[in-house]
Amino acid sequence: MINNLKNLAVGDHGKIIGFDKSGKVYRKRLLAMGLTPGTPFSITRFAPMGDPVEIKIRGFALTLRKNEANILLIEKM
Repeated sequence: MINNLKNLAVGDHGKIIGFDKSGKVYRKRLLAMGLTPGTPFSITRFAPMGDPVEIKIRGFALTLRKNEANILLIEKM
């Protein structure tokens, strides 16, 4: 099932499937940060208002703004 990060909770694990078509502006930036299809990650924490979200991916912590995070299409594991 395809989701985005706002549907996950802290401690959940997922895998990146691709990118939403509306996110062409951020796609290249996300790829450069290591967010490539097939990459597993886990949700570390959400800010109190839900923006930003911190994920652990490839051994490091990455913080994404809500508009960047919503572009990721993910599969919950």
